[in-house]
Amino acid sequence: MNLKKQLIRFILKLNFIAIFGFCGISSVFAQNVDEISDEQIQQFMKQAQESGMTEEQLMAAAAAKGFGSADIAKFKERMMRLQADKKGVGNVNTTNTERKLNDTLNFQKLKSTTIKEDSSVIRREKYFGLNLFTNKKIVFEPNLRIPTPKNYILGTDDELNISITGFAVQNYKAKVSPEGTIQIDILSPIYVSGLTIEQARERIISRLKSRFAGLNSTGGGLYADVTLGNIRSISVTVIGEAVQPGTFTVPSLANVFNVLYACGGPSEIGSMRNIEVFRNGKLIRTLDVYDFLLRGDQKDNIILQDQDIIHIPYVGGQVSLLGEIRNPKIFEIKQGETLKDIFAFAGGFKELAYTKSISLERVTPTEKRIITIVQNEIASFIPQKGDIYTVGKVLNRLENVVTIKGAVYREGNYELEKGMTLKQLINIAEGLKEDAFKERVLLKRERENLEPEIINVNLSEILLGKKEDISLKLRDTVFIKSYKDLRERLTVSISGAVNKAGVYEFVDNMTVSDLIMIAGGFSDGASASKIEIARRIKGDTTGVSKEQSIKIETIDIDRNLIGKESKKLMLKPFDRIYVRTLPRYEEQKNVSIVGEVFYPGPYALRDKTEKISDLIYKAGGMKSEADLGSAKFIRGGKTIGVDLLKVLKDRNDANNLVLNSGDMLEIPRKKETITINGQVYNPTSVPFREGLKLKKYLDYAGGVTDSAFVKRTYVRYGNGRMDRTKSFLFIKSYPKIENGSEIFVPARKKYKWTPAERIAVSSAMVSIATILVTVLRTL
Repeated sequence: MNLKKQLIRFILKLNFIAIFGFCGISSVFAQNVDEISDEQIQQFMKQAQESGMTEEQLMAAAAAKGFGSADIAKFKERMMRLQADKKGVGNVNTTNTERKLNDTLNFQKLKSTTIKEDSSVIRREKYFGLNLFTNKKIVFEPNLRIPTPKNYILGTDDELNISITGFAVQNYKAKVSPEGTIQIDILSPIYVSGLTIEQARERIISRLKSRFAGLNSTGGGLYADVTLGNIRSISVTVIGEAVQPGTFTVPSLANVFNVLYACGGPSEIGSMRNIEVFRNGKLIRTLDVYDFLLRGDQKDNIILQDQDIIHIPYVGGQVSLLGEIRNPKIFEIKQGETLKDIFAFAGGFKELAYTKSISLERVTPTEKRIITIVQNEIASFIPQKGDIYTVGKVLNRLENVVTIKGAVYREGNYELEKGMTLKQLINIAEGLKEDAFKERVLLKRERENLEPEIINVNLSEILLGKKEDISLKLRDTVFIKSYKDLRERLTVSISGAVNKAGVYEFVDNMTVSDLIMIAGGFSDGASASKIEIARRIKGDTTGVSKEQSIKIETIDIDRNLIGKESKKLMLKPFDRIYVRTLPRYEEQKNVSIVGEVFYPGPYALRDKTEKISDLIYKAGGMKSEADLGSAKFIRGGKTIGVDLLKVLKDRNDANNLVLNSGDMLEIPRKKETITINGQVYNPTSVPFREGLKLKKYLDYAGGVTDSAFVKRTYVRYGNGRMDRTKSFLFIKSYPKIENGSEIFVPARKKYKWTPAERIAVSSAMVSIATILVTVLRTL
């Protein structure tokens, strides 16, 4: 049994040594443990844990590998620190450089994990200032790159940089020992713990002068200076109503806000205005976060020392501000503060706030009651714990307004002055427009019960002094229409052979020539005769039948639009003018021919009777290489199957189509091949042979497959026409093969029964069988 245990222990040691080799740590132990990265140590710890070895076994195996006790101790210390970081504790004895790195890592971790984004964060938004400690975009970290504060107190693990310049150059780095001293090679230990950096500087330089004559003296040629290098870490404890109270390891330059941010700040029942800092059992400072939030004042944001205690007491009194204020929140109050101070915390009233009075809901020993606070009481009113103040909104109406709209130069809202009349309001609005309809002005007014009424006013008689002016009341609205507003918009329209046909505004004395000129004049093919005017029938019904609703006149005018026109040519509102085109005027219409002709290209149609044969004649006829059977006639983007052989034989053949504008005739070169596709064993193209039958071409493609539907074989000719196989009494008639044709053998469709069809057929068969059996039995 003992032999078995020894064997297991030996295997575990081998595993440990293998882990060291895998992580690449065995080589660096011999150099410097400080050079090993945290990632390598974490990987080693993970694999060691998976191997099942204890810490003692790991250390023993490292010693057996030849590592010294100092290296093992450092490595163990690094492992402990990383384990503590993983658990959120940074209170481990480490070197100053490691502590500085550890503190930075702790702050980064605390920022991302201290406050979870849950319902509690949303609740904290209701309290003024608490979001300062939940906003991850705000970085409250100690600044380690600032000059050392003059009142900085030195302590264990602080590092001092001592530099001597001039005739001699010397630099020393001295760390404060646990005994509070620093050691410089040429001097006995110097006690600096508890001194400020300035006091330590004077003491060190004083001791150096005993070794360097003339140091820091005028003309001495030697100068010394003492600065702070790496700083120590300190422990600060947060107690009371913090989100996460506890002890935090922070750099020695950390201040109160740094630690408050690390612990998540006060809780919902913690005070933000009476945060206390204790040092050596004594209260040394009270911090009011509102000073920083409202004025940026950090006078009480002191730098902390080791073992300081931050106490967050319970919140004192709280009041709520609701309604039309800039920052409605729950605010903490101090003794002696007034309601005016609380409104200042909230940023004051909004623009539409009703400030004449404020509603207060206050808790009494037995119930609640409502108090109305008037404006002049705000500055002296003392809030009480639990008060809820609500600021209302002003009414959405104007208290001294009259309105004028319509045919005045400046319509809008105006101040209602005492004794203001209608004429005065019109004068304030810069007067009436020239087209104002003064005989009937509408005055909209509210009755005492706020019901509206309309009052008709003859403004013309008031302006002439025939009637007394009207006094205006609050919220009166005056409507003055123009003549243009009271009639339909007068227009005339023109269409046909003009350059800018459309609808135009009617003006008095407008003639047909005037309208044509406004419409850009005649177009190229316009006819100046037989211009039609369609006019609405109103008062003049001479020569108009009862059934007629539109009067139409036909006129002739000068094509050059010169000379006066008779009254007959004067236009009336809503006339419609139609300008015709010359009878034989047409734009040129083009057709084109491409391919194997002597003169390909576009051609103009001379008349409406030209046909395909005429186009071929214009193009100089066909070349010897032309494939007439594959010629394509294209109209409107679509191919029309035309047999050119018949066209050239007989001009009157139906294939000789009359040409339209845009038609194109495409005559290709002879292909001299036949293409076979579809259900054949070898789809291919073969040379064309005059007189060869379709079945022979199928043989060239290896014959048809078993799934071929030979009865449906069809041929597509080069000109787009198609022909298919026909059969009568088991006699098949195959299409003729022409040069450039394509033969296609389709597949035979296999009909698949649907489930419903299979069920129906099965049921029918069963029924038929049942009937047959019944009949047989009967017989």
